[in-house]
Amino acid sequence: MMVLLRHLLGDVLRQLRQRQGRTLREVSADARVSLGYLSEVERGQKEASSELLASICGALGVPLSQVLREVSDQLALAELQEAALLSGSVSSESVPGPSRLGIDSVPDRVPDVVDMVGV
Repeated sequence: MMVLLRHLLGDVLRQLRQRQGRTLREVSADARVSLGYLSEVERGQKEASSELLASICGALGVPLSQVLREVSDQLALAELQEAALLSGSVSSESVPGPSRLGIDSVPDRVPDVVDMVGV
């Protein structure tokens, strides 16, 4: 089964928003995107443009590159799992999810330069 990029991207954006304790309404207002459209992006029903993604990431305080890196990591894991399943070398029950493999998720926000002084 092929993993759709828009589903992974939506999952990452939703996780970030929820970890920040923010509502769709708050983020959509800050990103200047309609609430309905943001909801569809999070559910993987809409393909967001690069401009829209940049706006959403700005509203979440996370660089687009970091979100895309997390999506890329999850996609690579899904591809490995699919290849293992197709080859018959493992059963679907034995394939771990990202959290069981120790893959870090995207932090809630990127530290400000001030936060990093003295690190």
